[in-house]
Amino acid sequence: MAGIRIGGLASGMDIDQIVSDLMKAERMPLDKLTQKKQYLEWQRDDYRDMNKSLLEMDQLIFDGVLRKASFVQKTVSLSNPGALSIRNINSTADFSGTVQVNRLASAASMYSNGQSAIDPSKTMEGNGIDVQTLKIQAIGKDGNLGAAKEIKIESTDTIDMVISKINNQSDVSAYFDKATGKLSIISKNTGDIVGNSEISLDSDGNFWTAMNMDANSEAAIANNVGKGGVNASLTYNGMPIERPTNTFTINGVEFSLKAVTTEPVSFSSATNTDAIIETIVKFVDKYNSLIEKMKGELEEKRYRDFQPLTKEQKESMDEKEIERWEEKARSGTLRGDSVLSGAMNKMRLDLYSVVSGLVGKNQLAEIGIKTSSNYMDGGKLIIDQTKLKAALSENPNAVYDIFAKDGATTEEKGLGRRLRDTIKSTMLNIEKRAGKASSTNNAFTLGRNLTSIDSQINRFEDRLIKVEDRYWRQFTAMEKAIQKANSQSAYLMQQFS
Repeated sequence: MAGIRIGGLASGMDIDQIVSDLMKAERMPLDKLTQKKQYLEWQRDDYRDMNKSLLEMDQLIFDGVLRKASFVQKTVSLSNPGALSIRNINSTADFSGTVQVNRLASAASMYSNGQSAIDPSKTMEGNGIDVQTLKIQAIGKDGNLGAAKEIKIESTDTIDMVISKINNQSDVSAYFDKATGKLSIISKNTGDIVGNSEISLDSDGNFWTAMNMDANSEAAIANNVGKGGVNASLTYNGMPIERPTNTFTINGVEFSLKAVTTEPVSFSSATNTDAIIETIVKFVDKYNSLIEKMKGELEEKRYRDFQPLTKEQKESMDEKEIERWEEKARSGTLRGDSVLSGAMNKMRLDLYSVVSGLVGKNQLAEIGIKTSSNYMDGGKLIIDQTKLKAALSENPNAVYDIFAKDGATTEEKGLGRRLRDTIKSTMLNIEKRAGKASSTNNAFTLGRNLTSIDSQINRFEDRLIKVEDRYWRQFTAMEKAIQKANSQSAYLMQQFS
């Protein structure tokens, strides 16, 4: 704790200002440490921002040119779109043919064989229904009988609560008509199970009996309180076939039946080159944007005369001056960085090299994508859309392989896979140097440097406190000596007078 400080009462000097000026000189090494810390923090943040851009590029490659679905997009023409819709799932070849819809698939259903005595306002216990487990078995999406679903009924449940449980926990939808006291059940899936019921009901209590429900849809049909499921019937390219649902897939193409027709519906497909080109354009634009950013960081000028501002310096400047100063002070944090320059060179090599193992087209130039002739662009890509469209129209699968072919070596891998490998290794190298938001300082190089600087700052601040105390002790001693001399002088003057 500092002792009593006498600020120039005897000497008439401005001791506060003198000590402050002396401490400014003493603080100069500390200011340099603080500025160095600020610069390292800027550098760390710029590295992490670069990693964010690399991650965005990685995700765009994965969701775009590496997805088979991006290259099998097709436009389908139909002579009667009101009766049928067709969507390509994974067929790489164009397709055509005819479909005549003879019958739509429908679901089995059944309802109460007479009015029940259920009071909707009462609980199961109030209606005399046991606490029990309902068992409901129904046709599945594949047209086969699914596993029985068990539903627990509590004594405190109302009929509305039971209906909700059935709808949420089984393969049927139930409805209780409070006006007639009847329960209806319909399968969630369409189709006919030959020789079996599409809906079967069981329980270890009296719920179904109380609802006057038959044991299954076959019994309900016999009692004229139900109907069976029906398969869709169609003639596909002249061949009669059946399916349990109105939506099904043939050879990677999804068909959805909408209405019965009296004559065949013709269909044909063509490669949707515009949609595929859009995917490739997004990839090229993102790559060019990344190259531009990396090139900008590597070539950004470093203004060594503009060091980060100290707190005292900021206090003497307005906001615009601070903004202009820090714009230059922060410039060039990644100038000439070896990790980024190495990544740029590797990315260029990834895209320009031939993909080995491919028959026919095996590099970007052959599908209309080449490098800019302006060396200032840093290797940006340019698309010849006419040539690219022709390549896609001829064989979209060949274009997909250029980007997405898998292989044991870099040479055998498609361009998109090569880029992802380079991006991931670059991000890992940057993380080793700058970490990520969740990293502790001792986990990466710049963090350890920042921790070291913090320790130096703390030690220097302790030293400054001691230096300032020493200055004040010295000036206080001087003030006391002057005060004592003044007192003696006054005493002598008094004696002589």
